[in-house]
Formats: sequence, C-alpha cells, structure tokens
Amino acid sequence: MRIKILNWTVILVFLFIFSGLLNMQLMQGKRFSELSSQNCIRLVPQEGSRGRVLDRWGSVIVDNGLSYNVMVSPAENGQVDKALQAASRILDGNFKSLKENFGKKGAVSFMPVTIARNVDIKKAIALEELKPELDNIMIQPYPLRSYPYARLACHVLGYLGEIDLWRLTKLANYGYKTRDIVGFGGIEEKYDYFLRQETGGLSVKVDHRGRSAGILGFRPPSNGKDIELTLDLRIQKIAEAALGGRKGSVIIMDPNNGQILAMANFPNFDPSIFVNKSFDSIARLFLDAHAPFINRAISGLYPAGSVFKPVVACAALETGKMNSSKTYVCAGKMRIGNRDFRCWDTHNKQDLTAAIADSCDVFFYRTGLLLGGQAIYDYAVKFGFSRPTSVDLPYESGGQVPSPLSRKITKFKNWFDGDTANLSIGQGELLVTPLQVLRMTAAFANKGFLVNPYVVKSIDGQELSGQKRKTALNLKDSTINYIRQGMRKAVSDPRGTANMLSGLKVACAGKTGTAEVSRRASHGWFTGFFPYQEPKYAICVFLENGGSGHAATAVAKAIIEEMDKQRIIQ
Repeated sequence: MRIKILNWTVILVFLFIFSGLLNMQLMQGKRFSELSSQNCIRLVPQEGSRGRVLDRWGSVIVDNGLSYNVMVSPAENGQVDKALQAASRILDGNFKSLKENFGKKGAVSFMPVTIARNVDIKKAIALEELKPELDNIMIQPYPLRSYPYARLACHVLGYLGEIDLWRLTKLANYGYKTRDIVGFGGIEEKYDYFLRQETGGLSVKVDHRGRSAGILGFRPPSNGKDIELTLDLRIQKIAEAALGGRKGSVIIMDPNNGQILAMANFPNFDPSIFVNKSFDSIARLFLDAHAPFINRAISGLYPAGSVFKPVVACAALETGKMNSSKTYVCAGKMRIGNRDFRCWDTHNKQDLTAAIADSCDVFFYRTGLLLGGQAIYDYAVKFGFSRPTSVDLPYESGGQVPSPLSRKITKFKNWFDGDTANLSIGQGELLVTPLQVLRMTAAFANKGFLVNPYVVKSIDGQELSGQKRKTALNLKDSTINYIRQGMRKAVSDPRGTANMLSGLKVACAGKTGTAEVSRRASHGWFTGFFPYQEPKYAICVFLENGGSGHAATAVAKAIIEEMDKQRIIQ
C-alpha cells in the first residue's frame, strides 16, 4: 500500500513539473523569449555637458570642465579584486572601502560600477594604461560644472545638487528622475529645463554572466542650451567690490527696458563647493545665521524709509492735494495724536522739491495726512509695491503695503493718523524689496513707465519674447518733472542728503533713506539714476543694518566713479 502511495506521489510531482514546463515553453514561451532578449542588452550611459551661462558681451560666467570617473565592470572571480587593488594604489584609496562600495552598487551584475569621481587627468591616464591587463577598468569622461569667477553673481546663478523629493514629484513628467543633478536657486533652477543635458550612451550586449559581448549601438549625448544674461561682468565686479563685504545688496538696471546689469549680494557663497561636494563647507553655509543663500535683492523684505517718499509726493501731485508751490514749515517735530513725530533735522520752510532733497519728515507727515492712508496705498500699488516684479529668478518676495481698508477687513483694527504718518515716510508695516525700490526709481528715470526687470537675454542665441514689457503709469509730465527735480536737488544742493555725489563727472539724481529697525541699527538706502538728462542706469544700494543712507550713498558713489573710470558710462 505504501509503495502504491509513493508511486502515485512521484507520478503527480512529475505531472506538475511537466505541466509547468509545458506552460512556459508553449503558452508563455514568446513572452519569456522577449524578456531574455531584453535582458542581454544594456545601456551604459554617457553624459553631455550642461549649458553654459554668459554675460551680455559673451564672456563665460559658468562653464564646464572635464572630469573623469573610474568605473569597474563585473568580471570573473578574482578579476574585480585585482582591478580594485590596482585602482586603490593609483587613487591613493583603501582597497577595503572600494570593495565595499563596489558591493553596494554592483548588485546588477552587468552594469559597470563607479568607484571614484572627479579624478584628475594624471591618475586617469595611469589607470588607462592598466587596461591591457585589466580590461574591466573603464575611464569615463564627465563634464563638471565650473564657476571661473567663484562667488561672483552667485545669487543670480544658483548652484547644482542632486534632485530632492519635492522637485522630483513636480518634475517627474518632464523626464527628471532619481539622482539627477538639477539647479537650486538662480538661473540654474529657473532655467534648468533649458540648461540640462540629455544623456546618451552605448547599447552593450552581455552574456549570461554579465560580461560584455559587443557594442550594438551608440546614441550621442546632447548638451544643454547656452544662456546669455543681461548682466555686464564689468559692472557686476564693480558692484561687488564696492559692497565690500557689507551685508546688503546692489542692483543696477537699464531703466528703459528692465535689463539688470548687476545684482550683488552679501553674504554670498561659492557654487563650486557643491560641485566638489565639500560637505563641511556646505553644512556651515546652511547653518550660517547670516543666511548667505538669500538673494536679498529680490527676497529680502525691509522697511523702505525715505526712499518711499517719491511715491507719496507723486500721489499728492496726481490727486491735486498739493502743487509745487505748497510749503510747510519744519520745526523738527510735529504733534500727531498724543505723541510727537520727529524729523531728523530742523528744515524750516520747505516746498516739494526741497522736501525730497532734504528728506524732510515733517513735510511728508503733513502731506500724508492730507492724502490719507488709502490714497498712499493706492499709489504704492500703482508703482508695483505689495507684489513681485516678475523678475525671472526664483523665490521673489511680494512685500507688504498696509492700508486702512485691509487692516479693517483682515485684522479688525482701526487705522490712526499715526499709521498714516509712519507710512508717509516709509515706516510702519511697509515692507519692500530692493528690486521694487529700483523699479519705482526707474519709472521716474524713464518718465512714467513701470518696467519688467529681467536677467536672461537669450537662450541658445534666440532672444526671449515678452521680456521687454513695460506699463504706462499715466502720470502727468509735471508730476514726473517735479519729483525728478527733487531727486536731482538731493545731489546738487549743498544741503541735499546725497550731496556727496555732486562732485562726480556724471550728473546723478537720487534719494537716500534711513529705515529704523527695532533694537538694531537702521538700514541704509540709496536709489537713483544717471546720467540725469538721458538716464541709462538706475541703481539701488541697500545696506542691511548699515546705519544710514549716507553709507549707502558712499557705495553708490564708488560704483559710479569706477564705471566712469572704466569708460562704461557713455
């Protein structure tokens, strides 16, 4: 009986095995044949070069250098160890660590494993000479991002890093994948899709042990597109040198079309540390309390101080609340409600142009009360405050302009005359970016147009359409002329707050500002344009906790002097 049971068991087992083989051979044979065919063809990737970044004159700001990666292909027992031992001697590495690295990445037996990156040319040649004896060692040229000017314009340029989960989730449908190198911040991020290269490679036939059995095809990698910026390297260098390691920013723009010629920030960083993977340096940057990654020109929000006064003056003239002959007497302070609102000096009798030149707070307290907080808000919004300028850089802030209506609706609080007085001199809850202040200034330089600031001039030789946008503010000519005269007088009049610029060969107009900050040193502002008659340059200097507008004006003076010395100003 037991023998019969055993016989039937054996027969059933063989029938089960036979039916499985029959199913694989006849029913699914075609499918497994296709899978087998696919398994014997593998792609060995080859990288193209990321697009370069150039200034407006074609000078290369961001380039690609040639680096070498060392790869080891799987081979028969003993050959891998032999290759790793030889490589460790040349690379000054540790055989054990190379072996562990190979083991972690070499789970797929047919694919070469990168054991060293960014190897210099001498070591690459020495390893190449080993190939007659060790044919499983491969030297792969690899383009490496190069920043020849180190920190220069780093906030405009950005840096590179391995794609994170947030970006991968957003960009997966555009061909991005895990471990891709992408841009972070600046042009590298905003225009990553154009700058990024397309990977090519070799189609390699491998045998059942994963060994190469021949090359079946080759798809060449393609390089990313070159991008030409509006930046002028000469002006950028001058701006960064004049900023001189002081926390803040300098922006210089063509007021007629919005092209940004220079954008300097400090603190800054060297993008090459991300290429070289200097992890200690990277960690220090991210932990730095001074926030070196923030582009203060477009992302920093600050009280405007007196550089906001031209907006208030414009509102008063446009609404008919004031004319050029209207005067107020500045006694050094003014009583509003139950407290005194002080001026920084005693200016006596002041008209509009004198009040702009002397930056008289009392004059603007009175003007603001005459207008009311809502009218000031309306004209601030008209000049582009409270919203981003739409510059083609990531992470731009929109700012904040308070108003009686918004406070009532959102905070259920009343608006007082003291709030109007503070707003009229650019204090209180008003927050702006340096680029917003510069765009406001450009509107007086170009006589009434709000431009769209931008930094990218062309991609792959093709100019971008829609960059040169500007909006007519529909201001009266007389309004623009009065405010321009006041800004010119700030430079030319001996009492003007920007009088230190009067000795320059180039006629300038400008407005200074000292914005008070609670329990810290005041911010220093200067904004202006030059040459006065036919402006080609608008400038904004912002010094974070820099003390005063006088210090910011000194930076502007150094920049204009050097631009004139180098014959940049025509």
